[in-house]
Amino acid sequence: MDTVFRALADPTRRSLLDELFRRDGQTLSALERRLPMTRFGVMKHLRVLEEAGLVKTRRRGREKLHFLNPVPIRLVHDRWVSKYAEPWAATLSGLKKTIEEEA
Repeated sequence: MDTVFRALADPTRRSLLDELFRRDGQTLSALERRLPMTRFGVMKHLRVLEEAGLVKTRRRGREKLHFLNPVPIRLVHDRWVSKYAEPWAATLSGLKKTIEEEA
């Protein structure tokens, strides 16, 4: 679980996960176009996500496709959020969303 928290701690990695949520099965080149960093920087972030089990890869010919694996995030949710603070977390999330929409 520590590797998942470490992977999720970085905003660039969260952005990569968001991109894979929007469109799963993207290549490194497709992901790289969406971020203001080098190809090697994106590769490093993807490696951390893979080590945490948040991204799975599959080869298709010469391409390497990246897929979101939501299971580790769900395990964190089940362990920490739902068990202890689901009602509070839902209220705070709603409040945050409302405030951000007004800003």
